[in-house]
Amino acid sequence: MEPRTIHHPAGAVIARTPKVEDIPAMIRLHRSCFPPSMGTDEAWREDQLLSHLKVFEDGQVIVERDGEIIGVSSSLIVTMGRDPLRHHTYYGITDDGYFYNHDPKGDTLYGAEVYVDPACRRQGIGSILYGLRRDLCKRLNLRRILAGGRLWAYEQYASKYTPEEYVHAVQDGVVRDPVMGFQLSEGFVVRDVMANYIRDPRSRNYATLIEWLNPHYRQPPEAEDRKVRVACVQYAMRKINSFGEFAEQVRYFVETAGEDYGADYVLFPEFFSVQLLSAMEPTGSREGIRRLADLTPEFRELMSTLARQQGLHIIAGSHPVLQPDGSLQNEAMLFRPDGTFVSQPKLHITPSERTWWGINGGRSLLVIQTPKAKIGILICYDVEFPEAARYLAEQGVEILFVPYCTDNRQGYLRVTKCAAARAIENQIYVVTAGVVGNLPDVPAMDIHYGRAAVFTPSDFEFARDGIQAEADPNVETMLVTDLDITDLYRSREAGSVTPLMDRRRDLFELRVNLVADDSP
Repeated sequence: MEPRTIHHPAGAVIARTPKVEDIPAMIRLHRSCFPPSMGTDEAWREDQLLSHLKVFEDGQVIVERDGEIIGVSSSLIVTMGRDPLRHHTYYGITDDGYFYNHDPKGDTLYGAEVYVDPACRRQGIGSILYGLRRDLCKRLNLRRILAGGRLWAYEQYASKYTPEEYVHAVQDGVVRDPVMGFQLSEGFVVRDVMANYIRDPRSRNYATLIEWLNPHYRQPPEAEDRKVRVACVQYAMRKINSFGEFAEQVRYFVETAGEDYGADYVLFPEFFSVQLLSAMEPTGSREGIRRLADLTPEFRELMSTLARQQGLHIIAGSHPVLQPDGSLQNEAMLFRPDGTFVSQPKLHITPSERTWWGINGGRSLLVIQTPKAKIGILICYDVEFPEAARYLAEQGVEILFVPYCTDNRQGYLRVTKCAAARAIENQIYVVTAGVVGNLPDVPAMDIHYGRAAVFTPSDFEFARDGIQAEADPNVETMLVTDLDITDLYRSREAGSVTPLMDRRRDLFELRVNLVADDSP
């Protein structure tokens, strides 16, 4: 929002989108409005306000006078599903105050917070902020504004009224509540009373559920399907004599995926590049994996060239990469159609990787925006840890790619059953590919068991059993299938169950200690 001068009885003010340098003043103002002595939940933190600006800059507004911030409004867009007036908690609807659940495709603007300098109240600042929020709702053609309203004086009347009776008393003018009275004057309607909405002794933790319906809302036309095509390479390990032979095998699959099937994404399995060790003199496992890491430039050049030639995205399985400190990481590289790439390290290292190869785990998770979908990558063992996939889903990932390398059926089942669970609980697509075949002379890579598959949520929009497609096991092949991203959003909004929406964030929270990394 560009700076906008607004004239009102108390003088001219400027409304605008906050900047990063405004955050300390916003935190101070929030603390002055809700001091610790009130016993309410803590003030906004810097990382939360930074997140608000990152995920929905248009929904954040400040009002300043003479260069001093005197009012703030924070909003996000949410999808409420089939029951837009369902009960929720403040930390649930705001994703622990970070707004990670902001949904640009939602139809409801949620008012997370409005606060005004105590010295500037009764000067129309709150009305300005509410008016700007209504303007935003109209401009974005959203169906409604929802918010939770504190029962500001309920503590004084709790012995006399139930929360619902208190609301009626305020509406009838029997009791004065400055918060609810202001919201009613701004055109909001009380739809219900929610228990345990927020920690606030004055409200006894209750809140009204208030709604403003956009009179100018227009039902949008049915969204067009967002189709993407994925190709999963079930790559056969067999002895080769040179890097050239490896390149020919890889080139065949990429060209087939691109030229014959028009794939948007091609997924290779974890550690498929270890096949290159069969072209070298036999050696110990740790020395061999470092020899393979020495071929990283050639590996990257091959994949980059193929991605450019075919104009598609290649998730190049994984490959050992030497780090500046001399350690090794197992990295999945995504090559874009322009030849550039990003690397996602494996986070969770199996005992055999650590023992045989001395691989170390990474500390970052990438959320990668591509033209047709927002994607993430978890390498093999990583998908067996639900928190990693949940983090990616909360960042908006729609397709999760999982390259894997397993030597037996038990390992294959661990990976694929967990992949199917991640698809259901996060309402995303999970695309998997594993190696097959044998490398008798390469330590720790002698036998393999794999079966490429694409998993979906389990609901009416999707294929039976939550499996979009599945290859025959343990044969070299390529699985190709189409995914409709729009189906994901239909399922999230009105599915038989809505697990993303129904999480009990008031009981459980996800704390993240990843190394900061902007989504590429």
